[in-house]
Amino acid sequence: MGLFGRQGELDSSQAPPVEPDDVPSGHDRATFAAGCFWGVEDAFRQVSGVVDVLSGYTGGAVRAPTYGAVCRGDTGHAEAVLVTFDPVVVRYEDLLEVFWQIHDPTTIDRQGPDVGSQYRSAVFVRNQEQRLVAERSIAAVQPRFRRPIVTRVERADTFWPAEGYHQRYTERTGRGGCHIANW
Repeated sequence: MGLFGRQGELDSSQAPPVEPDDVPSGHDRATFAAGCFWGVEDAFRQVSGVVDVLSGYTGGAVRAPTYGAVCRGDTGHAEAVLVTFDPVVVRYEDLLEVFWQIHDPTTIDRQGPDVGSQYRSAVFVRNQEQRLVAERSIAAVQPRFRRPIVTRVERADTFWPAEGYHQRYTERTGRGGCHIANW
């Protein structure tokens, strides 16, 4: 239906939730939270080997969260992106490198003007292998930053796709993302 549904109303429909082990054959998935999901989604869409990116919510306790509830901080969820990728073309480590470049991982619950736990820096891991790679990556990039990295490594949980009007937002609207590259 696009950005607007019938009679000019915003498309508030949401795709069904995605469970951590729901991975298409021949692909892998990674979930990242780095502030407002619009710019994060756009950055990962530019990566060769990335098959799809969904903006959404994860890491909270509320089933079927909405944008309004997440923005109010009522759900415990973070704005995040679910990245589906071809591991033959791009490695998980490469996706982590993009993650470090598109946000400031040294600010607790904040990215630019966005403040609250819903804007936290987090890597949501599907398995022990992703956890180990993420933890090694944090240690490897820490020297690039003057302050300690506060990025959380959390267990991946149900990923709730955001409402339709949030998907491919930067691409559809031409508005720039809210992230600064190369901190």
